Amino acid sequence: MSTLPEQGLVVAISSRALFDFEEENRVFEQGDDRAYMALQLERLEQPARPGVAFSLVRKLLAFNADGTTRVEVVILSRNDPVSGLRVFRSAAADRLPIQRGVFTRGAPPWRYLRPLGAHLFLSANLDDVRAALAAGFPAAQVYPHAPRASEAHPHEVRIAFDGDAVLFSDEAERVYQEQGLDAFQAHEQRHATVPLPGGPFKPLLQALHRLQQAGTPAMRIRTALVTARSAPAHERAIRTLMDWRIEVDEAMFLGGLDKGPFLREFEPDFFFDDQTRHVTSAAEHVPAGHVAAGVAGGER
Repeated sequence: MSTLPEQGLVVAISSRALFDFEEENRVFEQGDDRAYMALQLERLEQPARPGVAFSLVRKLLAFNADGTTRVEVVILSRNDPVSGLRVFRSAAADRLPIQRGVFTRGAPPWRYLRPLGAHLFLSANLDDVRAALAAGFPAAQVYPHAPRASEAHPHEVRIAFDGDAVLFSDEAERVYQEQGLDAFQAHEQRHATVPLPGGPFKPLLQALHRLQQAGTPAMRIRTALVTARSAPAHERAIRTLMDWRIEVDEAMFLGGLDKGPFLREFEPDFFFDDQTRHVTSAAEHVPAGHVAAGVAGGER
C-alpha cells in the first residue's frame, strides 16, 4: 500500500492557493455552486494559471526528482469533486506530480489534516486556517493577489518566517502588547538564555530541517527569520533556535522597520507572519500568508 512519507514533508493546499481560480471563485461566492461547477467543467481542458503558492509547491516536489518520495503535496479543497477534475488536469499540465486530493464541496476540509499527517496547510479561506491552527497544524491564509515568486533561485526553496507567534509562541508578544516595548526588551533580556516555547510553525521548520538534511543535488532549502525584534531581544530568538538544533540561513532583526523591502531582496517562495499589516506589506513584493494565531494575529 502506498503511504505518505513518514520522515518527509506533507503539504496540504487548497486549489485557490495553488492555482489562480479568482475569476471562478467570484462565481462560487455568489452562492450558486452549480454555476461554479458548470464553469469549471466548461474549462476542463483549459489549464489554470499558477497561483500564489505554485513556486513553493513546484520546488518542494523537486526533492523527489531522484525517485525517492521526500515530499507529498495533497489538494485539500472546498471544491466539489467535479471541479477537482480541473485541478488535477491543471497540475498534470504543469507537470506537478500530485496524486492525492480531498474535495468537500463547501464543507470545512481541515479535519482531514490529521489523517494526512500534514506539516503545512495553505488556504485562502480564513476560517479553515483558524480551525487548522486551533487543531495544532501549521496553517496560513494565502493572499491570492500577491505576486508570483522570483525565478532567480531555481535550485533553492526560499522560505521566510516571522518569529513571535509563528516560529515561537506569543509569550513575548503578549508582554509587548500589554506593557510596551521597554518592558518587552527588559523581559527578553532577563530571559535571554531561556528557550521560547514553540509556536504554530515550529513543526514545519523541523520538517524542513529534516528535508534539508536528507539532501538532494536538485534542490536545497534556504530559510530566513524576519522579525521586528532588535538587540538585545534578538539573543533569545537565536538561542531558542540553537536549543532546537535548527539553523536558519539568514536573520533580520528589523526593530519595527517595514519588512516588505527586505523580503523583496530575499526573494522567498513564501513568507509567513501573524500580523496582517506585515503580510499586506510583504504581499506587495512576494508570496505571503497570514498565520491567524497568537495575541496579535488571532483576533478578527
